Amino acid sequence: LELKDSYYNMKERILPHMELIHRAEDAMRKAGVEPRIVPIRGGTDGARLSYQGLPCPNLCTGGGNFHGIHEFVSADAMGKMVRVLVELSRA
Repeated sequence: LELKDSYYNMKERILPHMELIHRAEDAMRKAGVEPRIVPIRGGTDGARLSYQGLPCPNLCTGGGNFHGIHEFVSADAMGKMVRVLVELSRA
C-alpha cells in the first residue's frame, strides 16, 4: 500500500490572501447576498489549485445535501451567484 496526500485543507493557503475573501464579501453585498462565512476543507479543484500557488476560496454552489441521493442545486441561488460573479468581475 502506498499512501499519498492528495486533498489538503485550504485554510493555510487562503489566510495570507484574505483580500480575496473581502472582495467576495463586497461583491456579495453589492449583489444583494448577505455573506455567510463557513469554514470548509475546500473543493478538490480549489484545494489543488491553492496548493499549486493559485488561492481559490470557495464562493458558493447554490446546492445542498452534497454527495447524497438528495443532492440538489437551486436555480435561484445560481442566479444570485451570477450576480456576485458579475460584481467580482467589476471590482
